[in-house]
Amino acid sequence: MWNRIASFVLRRRNLLLLVLLGVTAFFGMRIPDVRLQYTFGGLLPATDSTALEYAHFLEHFGAEGNVLLIGTNNEVLTEPAKLQAWYELTEAVRQLPVRVDTTDNGVDDPVALPMIDSVFSVTHAYTLDKDTAERRFVVRPLVAQGRMQVGGEVDQTFTDSLRTAVLNLPFYEGFLYTEAADATLMMVFLDAGLFNSEKRGKVVEDITALADAWSAEHDQPLYLSGLPFIRTEMTNKVKGEIGYFIGAALLVTALLLFLFFRNPTVMGVSLVVVATGVVWSLGTMAVLDYPITLLMSLIPPLMIVIGVPNCIYLVNKYHAEFKRHGNKMMALQRMIVKVGNATLLTNFTTALGFATFIFTHSDVLRNFGVVASINILAVFVISIIVIPSLMLWLPAPKPKHTRHLDRRWMFVWVNHLVNIVQGHRSKVYLGALAVLVFSVAGMVQMQTTGNIVDDLPDSDRVIKDLKWMEDRFHGAMPFEVLVDTGKPGKATSPSMLSKVERLQALLAEYPEFSRSLSAGDAMKFAMQAFYNGDPARYRLPNRRERSFIGPYLRGTEQAAADSDEAAGVSSNFMDTAKAVTRISAQMADIGTIEMRDLLNDLKPRIDSIFPSEDYRLTLTGTSVVFLEGTSYMVKNLGISIALAICVIAAMMALLFRSARMVLIALVPNLFPLLFTAGVMGWAGIPIKPSTILVFSVAFGISVDDTIHFLAKYRQELNLKSWNIGQAVILALKETGVSMMYTSIVLFFGFLMFAMSGFDGTRSLGLLVSITLGVAMFTNLLLLPSLLLAFEKVLTTQSFREPFFSLLDEEEDIELEELAVRQGLAPGKGDERHEELVRQRAGRD
Repeated sequence: MWNRIASFVLRRRNLLLLVLLGVTAFFGMRIPDVRLQYTFGGLLPATDSTALEYAHFLEHFGAEGNVLLIGTNNEVLTEPAKLQAWYELTEAVRQLPVRVDTTDNGVDDPVALPMIDSVFSVTHAYTLDKDTAERRFVVRPLVAQGRMQVGGEVDQTFTDSLRTAVLNLPFYEGFLYTEAADATLMMVFLDAGLFNSEKRGKVVEDITALADAWSAEHDQPLYLSGLPFIRTEMTNKVKGEIGYFIGAALLVTALLLFLFFRNPTVMGVSLVVVATGVVWSLGTMAVLDYPITLLMSLIPPLMIVIGVPNCIYLVNKYHAEFKRHGNKMMALQRMIVKVGNATLLTNFTTALGFATFIFTHSDVLRNFGVVASINILAVFVISIIVIPSLMLWLPAPKPKHTRHLDRRWMFVWVNHLVNIVQGHRSKVYLGALAVLVFSVAGMVQMQTTGNIVDDLPDSDRVIKDLKWMEDRFHGAMPFEVLVDTGKPGKATSPSMLSKVERLQALLAEYPEFSRSLSAGDAMKFAMQAFYNGDPARYRLPNRRERSFIGPYLRGTEQAAADSDEAAGVSSNFMDTAKAVTRISAQMADIGTIEMRDLLNDLKPRIDSIFPSEDYRLTLTGTSVVFLEGTSYMVKNLGISIALAICVIAAMMALLFRSARMVLIALVPNLFPLLFTAGVMGWAGIPIKPSTILVFSVAFGISVDDTIHFLAKYRQELNLKSWNIGQAVILALKETGVSMMYTSIVLFFGFLMFAMSGFDGTRSLGLLVSITLGVAMFTNLLLLPSLLLAFEKVLTTQSFREPFFSLLDEEEDIELEELAVRQGLAPGKGDERHEELVRQRAGRD
């Protein structure tokens, strides 16, 4: 079969290159359609209970986490000039130009889409006044219209009076100002529907630019946080790193290829292969409409790192064959026949390792598995077409181009490995035992954890600003408690409001939570207004007071309904039937371990307030969803690792038809995984989605060397009359150089991820590099040592008679002999050899 494939590729190279160019152009034109993901969703399947509860919350109250926070210290509350500047910044944010939607909407004129719903700050806050004539409450700005203007000035008296007015409104404590009045916030409410869509524009970037300019002008730091800011900053970093890592991967691999081959032609052809793979991977994301996440952003550089070993194996074989007989056509044909088969299988096993993610129920992992596995196989197709086709056009290699095959230091190193395998296997086993003890001791220290922003370094602005928020306002991550009473109207009952107040007092006991907000706080605000703004009256009404304040509440609701303002203030805290109420808080970005402990401690205490037989209680919000999503991903990644090992083991069993050989082959590939787990334990690197990915990726790649080695080993068994000792040593000498080449490329290729701005990506790069480095030594030392140690029980009849052949050196010796007997001079018989290839293909 591979003779026919080689003949087809070489004879139809122009057509194949034209088709390849057309597909690449198609994918290239789709790259601008690749979209970014600005949400934290996709970790949980839609059928998961936590996801369903969050969807239930969104159904009643819409999106949470759409508030961007801008904080600063108390000078704004005390200095007139700073207060005026704060007012002007609030106005500038509030009046940011709206984004224009130019999509087809049935009319010719573009549609203006306001991204900012409202902005609150001490200069743009409101109070309630009692309207005794209309028997209702009226919302009034604290700063009367026209009292503050852009470009105007305020004096100290006005500043002090506004500060006093704000501090006399307990409703805003913990939101617009801290309990100690040493910091204040501006709260920017964004339209969640537009912000989470492709029409989002650059509103967060514009707000950030305004805040930075204000800070520089007034020499006062501003701190930005909230999910809109965090999501945008992280997504922009991902966007920036894609191009950076593609460029870095190309540069690193180009440098290594040049050092290995000292041939710009080989380097250029290899870069064409991997660059085409990058275009295909990005185009695949666009065609499948998969958004780019932190995980998906790794795929394009991965295509470069994984594609280069294909080039190395193919070019090495091409040069070795050309050096033997000087016939370029014959060398390319034998390259495809002999290495193409094994390269396909190694790419297939690598793709299988990534494809196991498809069987998880997480959209993020499934999308990653689909795109990665498809494009790993695509890179093989690209390499098996581009390399022989371009090499046939290009001049034949000169002696200096094949000199890398005779590098003394490489063969000295390989001979040293042979010496160890032949005479010092006991040292290999002792070394493996030491690695095992080190690994087990480290593994027992491993922990599973994760934070929403823990992939960012401590020096990043997102982290520093978030810490400022947590120190003063106790957090910026949404946390929601949903209480379903099961009865319409019950959410507003006095007993229910008292229970909600108890729950809020309970949350206040935990320093991880900010001050919470509920319908009870709105009622307390109304009570304060009923008593003409007396802050001491900020409390729930007693039975007697309820009869007084009731008409005012009903009048306010009616006025809101008459003015088409939805259901008034109550819509923020209750559903339309007033059967479900919410308690909203912000919380610190604590780790998943701490979050789990917190919820386990909190849940029974809340249940004591709202018994499960009477109320349906839901703890949700981005914080809870992220906790469950992280745990779910870690669990599914663990399953995918086990599945990858089983699938690849089954694949090797199909190839070698020997269960014993499969067991031996797995040992040198499991040892690196254990070693990496030990390193993580000793170094305190936690198990989280970005780090557990190491094991599936590294295992799928490292097993490639094992397949190459065993394929060559079985071929040598045929040639050496089943002399196992000679077959092992010859296989080690034959494959050792290429294995070291590819391992070095992979090691440095993944090591470049250590330059990422994300800790998770940095850890991924370091850990995969370590794993592949260890895998190189286990495949070069431990695997041949085990084959020699168990030679009598491993090489069974089934191994000698495989399901199908991986490499068969004898398959085209007839062609070589024919070419030589014809008296063809080196490099002069390509046309005659091509005819012989066609004849042989016809016989097959």
